[in-house]
Amino acid sequence: MSSAVAGRFSSLLRWLGITLVLLLALQLLAVLSVNGWGDESFRQLLSSTLITQSPMALVGMLLMLIAARLEDPQSGPTPLRWTVCVISGVLALALLFTVPATIGGDQSLSDQTNQSLQAQRGQLEMAKAQLDNPKVLEQVIEQGVQTGQIPDTASEDEKKKAARAFMQSQLQQAENQIKQAETRRDLALNQRRIGGTGTAVVLVIAFALLALAAVL
Repeated sequence: MSSAVAGRFSSLLRWLGITLVLLLALQLLAVLSVNGWGDESFRQLLSSTLITQSPMALVGMLLMLIAARLEDPQSGPTPLRWTVCVISGVLALALLFTVPATIGGDQSLSDQTNQSLQAQRGQLEMAKAQLDNPKVLEQVIEQGVQTGQIPDTASEDEKKKAARAFMQSQLQQAENQIKQAETRRDLALNQRRIGGTGTAVVLVIAFALLALAAVL
């Protein structure tokens, strides 16, 4: 590869890298333009944006570093390499601070979801206790007769059996809905822990290594 071609290639890599870093800056600026530091949802959004968009900046600064190496492999740290080192260090620190924020957000979300599910479980248990309540059975029978779900000509025992079957069907549906909600809770929590906190830790290490590589 001639020196002229190598120069154009390194310049292209440098500008591609700068573009990717600027895209991260724009994403963060869009969030930071709203002053909501006192709001937990704002902090979670900022952490999420930083975690999900930082890999793009990591690739960008890696391209910038490669471009700097191609231009002059033997030279010491250049302004471009120092820029990569400083930005990488800042992002590593920023991501490090997001780890406790994401952990706290995960715990808060888990507590809220668990409270909601416990309340639904309590309501379901109360409803199950009403299966043998004569007054409740009478109300269900009356409603069933009015809607045509229970024949008016059926015997009293048949009406009670139909009413219990209807109530058990409704309770089973509620039970299934709660189980589905628990599954969604577990999936969401695992996604946030692995895709959020875990990714942040990996990115902290990657940016720290990139900062060191820029000045070595």
